[in-house]
Amino acid sequence: MTSPAVTAIHSRDNAFVKDLRRLAQDSTAYRKQGRVWLEGDHLCRAALERGQRPSVAVFCESNWPLAQVEWAQAAPKIIVLPDALFADVSGLESPARMGFIVDLPAPRTLDAGAATVVLDRVQDAGNVGSILRSASAFGFRQVVAVKGSAALWSAKVLRAGMGAHFALNLLEGLDPAALQALRVPLLVTSSHEGEWLHRAALPWPCAWVMGHEGQGVSPVLEAQATLRIRIAQPGGEESLNVAAAAAICLHASGAAR
Repeated sequence: MTSPAVTAIHSRDNAFVKDLRRLAQDSTAYRKQGRVWLEGDHLCRAALERGQRPSVAVFCESNWPLAQVEWAQAAPKIIVLPDALFADVSGLESPARMGFIVDLPAPRTLDAGAATVVLDRVQDAGNVGSILRSASAFGFRQVVAVKGSAALWSAKVLRAGMGAHFALNLLEGLDPAALQALRVPLLVTSSHEGEWLHRAALPWPCAWVMGHEGQGVSPVLEAQATLRIRIAQPGGEESLNVAAAAAICLHASGAAR
């Protein structure tokens, strides 16, 4: 097996370092660069398990001697940065010690018959990543983000998704009207009306719509709904966090298949 090229970079003004910093800290830089930054060994390992091949692996100097044992053949090109420079690039409060650069998948088209999750202006990156993990875990194969939702491939969403991105057909920036092309029933969540989730006959496949953290599902998408569903909350809370609600609803659908 050919050994990868290893390059040490020490300048924060290096062009590669500047691009990497943008990927790590700018939530939409991936759109311009056509690649994404996966930081941390857990996320990198999850990507490899999903069949991803990084174009570049990046390590901090203190980690590289040990990392060679497991990661030396992970990518055709390896960059080693001083610990302080890696920390400067990192988007994490406690920087990891390694990361991968992976090419962004080619643009996808809407699969009209796929079990789908629709993100209707869900804006918190942690919520979006968590919903992607639930979608993958419970048998959904497509996630569609309506305009106004968090950037699906941002570093924060990638960290929260923990590899789920690479198991899903992801589309972002769609107009609500584009969802009319779906040939599966549209289910919307509501905190005050609709059928109780634990009593509803859930169709499969289907498309669950998860709404904005404060405003919920938009009237435009609610008007397209086949079913309105609410989750019983015997403890009396007014509403659930959208990621928690998504996990409950998607699990219920998966279990009812």
